[in-house]
Amino acid sequence: MAAQEPVDLKLETLEGKTVPWSKYRHKVRLIVNTASACGFTPQLGGLQKLHEEYGPKGLVVLAFPCNQFGFQESGNAEQIGAFCERNYGVTFPVMAKTEVNGPQAHPLFAWLKAEAPGLLGSSIKWNFTKFLIGRDDQVIRRYAPNVRPESIAADIEAALAA
Repeated sequence: MAAQEPVDLKLETLEGKTVPWSKYRHKVRLIVNTASACGFTPQLGGLQKLHEEYGPKGLVVLAFPCNQFGFQESGNAEQIGAFCERNYGVTFPVMAKTEVNGPQAHPLFAWLKAEAPGLLGSSIKWNFTKFLIGRDDQVIRRYAPNVRPESIAADIEAALAA
């Protein structure tokens, strides 16, 4: 039996505001742990394109900056936000810096990893691991860091049509 979605979670935005996870229920969600100094950082541009194309149809892209992999997200909230906007035109929600592995992992990522374990089991192995969640609150798929956002478009379209 699948673990129940943690509907009562609280997320913190880069601006320090608290947003309930339930705000995004009944939408298709693409959750990504990001970093500004990673070889995969240009994927922010692809994520922005997905946001622009599918956001009006019900997709929400949520970025969670993480400094757990090679210390590739060492900036503070203001620096992270400015980098994402300046370099990639990011307008989708970017949350506060978040741990995705270990004892301090955010409960959202604990749930995602339990629902869609990767090749290394329940750990996330690097920045830009992506999770697609359907409108029915089920994790559809986990994508490796090297999977480019544009290659997820067909899965997003299918989730939006479901």
